[in-house]
Amino acid sequence: MTGNRKKATTQVHHEKNYPRFNLGQRWEHLVLILSATTLLLTGLPQKYRDFSWSQDLLSTPERLELIQQIHHIAAIILTIEVIYHLGRAIYLMSQRKLSGDMLPNQQDILDAGQMFKYLLFLRKDKPKFGRYNFEQKITYWFIFFGILMMGVSGFIIWFPEFFTKFLPGGVIPAAKLAHSTEAIVATIFVLIWHIYHVHIERLNLSIFTGRLSENEMREFHAKEYERINRTTAKNTDAEERQ
Repeated sequence: MTGNRKKATTQVHHEKNYPRFNLGQRWEHLVLILSATTLLLTGLPQKYRDFSWSQDLLSTPERLELIQQIHHIAAIILTIEVIYHLGRAIYLMSQRKLSGDMLPNQQDILDAGQMFKYLLFLRKDKPKFGRYNFEQKITYWFIFFGILMMGVSGFIIWFPEFFTKFLPGGVIPAAKLAHSTEAIVATIFVLIWHIYHVHIERLNLSIFTGRLSENEMREFHAKEYERINRTTAKNTDAEERQ
């Protein structure tokens, strides 16, 4: 048999990944999930004591004390996480290293309006987003202020004698109502809003892997993708000229 035998070549495509969250941010998210889940599981039985399942869990004083201790430990861990988060943000701001990508702005309102039109089939394309879209900013700030509210009210409930030294006695029942209500609202918000946008609308695992693929960047963060590529191109040109 004569003739040249052609060898089949397989072209391998290496998809580029873009950094999204650093290791510290991913650990913060993990601590937030674990501590908030623990607080929810130990807080619900204390709120709904009239239910049979709650009475079974809190059937003895020892069980009630154990549940409260676990709740308090998780609250301390979450408080440390919040202090670290705020302290790191203040430090980065003092060093002028903290970007304003997570701050709400006028563009978010425009993007929300354009997304609303897209969902009503009044426009063909979704709006282009930067590093964080308006949905992610809503999630961040809602949870941020919710944790602050639950933290303040929780410590008032935990140390009522201390706070009533300089606050009226009515602050205790008000704190109990605010604490438990905000916990339920936050849970519903996370289960419906956050889970949908992160895990149902698309499977976004960047908070665990720390990166996004090139296709994800182009589709969900087009403005950020274009900005990074422009910056990379400028740096490359500058290096070639030197």
